[in-house]
Amino acid sequence: MILCLGTTPALQRTMRFGRFTLDTVNRATEVFDYASGKVINVARVIHQLGRPVLASGFLGGDSGRFMRTDLDKTGIPHDFVTVKPPTRQCITLLDRATETSTELVEEASPVEPAAWESLYQTLRRHLEQADLLVMTGSLVPDAPADFYARCTAIANQRNLPVVLDARGEPLMRALSQRPAVVKPNLSELAATIGRDIQTDADLRNAILRLIELGAQWAIITRGPKPAIVSDGRSFWTLSTPKVPILNTIGSGDAFTAGLAVELSRGRAMPDACHLAAACGAANAMTMWAGFVEPEKAMELREKIQIAPW
Repeated sequence: MILCLGTTPALQRTMRFGRFTLDTVNRATEVFDYASGKVINVARVIHQLGRPVLASGFLGGDSGRFMRTDLDKTGIPHDFVTVKPPTRQCITLLDRATETSTELVEEASPVEPAAWESLYQTLRRHLEQADLLVMTGSLVPDAPADFYARCTAIANQRNLPVVLDARGEPLMRALSQRPAVVKPNLSELAATIGRDIQTDADLRNAILRLIELGAQWAIITRGPKPAIVSDGRSFWTLSTPKVPILNTIGSGDAFTAGLAVELSRGRAMPDACHLAAACGAANAMTMWAGFVEPEKAMELREKIQIAPW
C-alpha cells in the first residue's frame, strides 16, 4: 500500500466557459465539484493505476464531509484527522476559446495543536501496512517546520522510501533524514535554496545542493521543458511528447503518483520516471486535476525519452 500524506487538501470546483471575460458576467457551461488538493490528486491517480493507496491529512467542516463522501464514492481509501477549520475550496476556470485555465486558490487555515499529534499517530498506524510514503503540498499556517522531517524519520524507522514534493524550510529540514526522492519545481527549488536559477550551471549546482544536504534523488520539473533527474553523480533529461492540453493543473501530482507506483513495484530510478512523466501528460489531457486514463498513460509511457544531460 502507498500512503499519501498532506495537510492542505481542497474542495475543487472546476468551471468551464465558452469564453471567460474579466469584469463581466460569465456563465459556466459545465461545473464539477470533487475532492482534490495535492495529496488527494496523488492518491486518486495511484488508485486509477490499480495500486493500493490510502490518503491522510486534515479535513474539516462541511467541505471536509463532502470530500469524505466523494472519496468513498470513488473508492479511494482514506483516514483524515478531523479538524475545526473548514477545508479550503479552490476554483479552476477553463476558457475553451483561449484554451487557458485560471486558478483561484483559498489558503488553508491553521489547525488546533492537538491535531498534529493525531496525525503523527495516524501515520505510524498506517505505515505498518505501507511499502512507500508520499508526502506532498504546502503545510497549513503555523505548522511545525520540521513536520516533514519528523514524518520521514518515522518512515526511516521502518525502512520505507519517502517521496517528498515540498518546498522551503519544510523541505530543507527534511533533507537531513535522506528522503528517497524530492520533487520541487524550478521556482520552488530556487526559493528553497535562496538562489536565482538562470543557467544550466545554476540548475546543476542547485540540484547538487539538495543531494549534499541529504536527498538521494532529485527531480526538478520545469513546466513544458524536460524535467531534470539526478542522484548527484549523473543527470538526465526527461522529455514528454506533445499532447492536446485541456488543463495542466494536477499534472505535477499525477507525475508524483506515477513515480510512486513504479518505485513501489521495485522499479529503479531513473527508469521509474517513464510512467511518472506519462501520467503528468495524461492528466493534462483531462478537464480535471488529478485524473488520468490508465490506458493513455501506458501508451504515453512508451514515448517518454530519458537522455543524459
